Amino acid sequence: MTIYVKACVNGARTPDEHPDLPVSPEQLAEAALSAHHAGAQAVHMHPKTPDGKDSLDPDVVAAAVSAVRAAVPGLPLGVTTGFWALPDPDARRRAVEAWTVLPDFASLNWDEPGSPELAEVLLGKGIGVEVGLFNLAAAASWAESTMVEHCMRVMVELDGHEGVAVADAMLERIAAANSPAPVLLHGLDESCWPLLEHAGVCGLQTRIGMEDTLTLPDGSVTPDNAALVLAAVQLLSR
Repeated sequence: MTIYVKACVNGARTPDEHPDLPVSPEQLAEAALSAHHAGAQAVHMHPKTPDGKDSLDPDVVAAAVSAVRAAVPGLPLGVTTGFWALPDPDARRRAVEAWTVLPDFASLNWDEPGSPELAEVLLGKGIGVEVGLFNLAAAASWAESTMVEHCMRVMVELDGHEGVAVADAMLERIAAANSPAPVLLHGLDESCWPLLEHAGVCGLQTRIGMEDTLTLPDGSVTPDNAALVLAAVQLLSR
């Protein structure tokens, strides 16, 4: 079985949640390199301002992407377009339109305002679109859109209280859309490790990192992203 693990190295978390959460471009580069050495085949990150807040500002994105590219040339690299980073559909679209140093792909939560329009912007810039689906309503909306054919990945992203039954219902709905894109399944906090294992059982792509959890399978706090990736690879290799 082929194992595909993407490292999600920081997410919308802030450094007060973990002292070694990567924030600066240099820290993101170090996290990406160590996660890749631990077995990650791609990296997803949230470019941040110095105080740890997510940013879609072209200069902030350029600095983060450039640093990771220099540290790990050729590693597929993605960034967030999360609405919380710039909660205005037009302003978010203009910010992404102004990106000059481009990631390979960007995550796009389908149920956020203005996401279908932002998807067109991303595709027009040659950036792959990872569609994030958090519930059945979002999956149904995506299934009726042109992004079924044009997204590079479909991500089933579940909250901590959701489990295998919800995942299976989502996966069934997505399969019915007949998208050529691979599917990635992951959870958050309490659901993170059970859904990672379920992704392995289902032969799906998955992800791990400080965005999704700060604890290892044994419940201890992880020292860094690389330890999470290594634990995921070992779990999926059983």
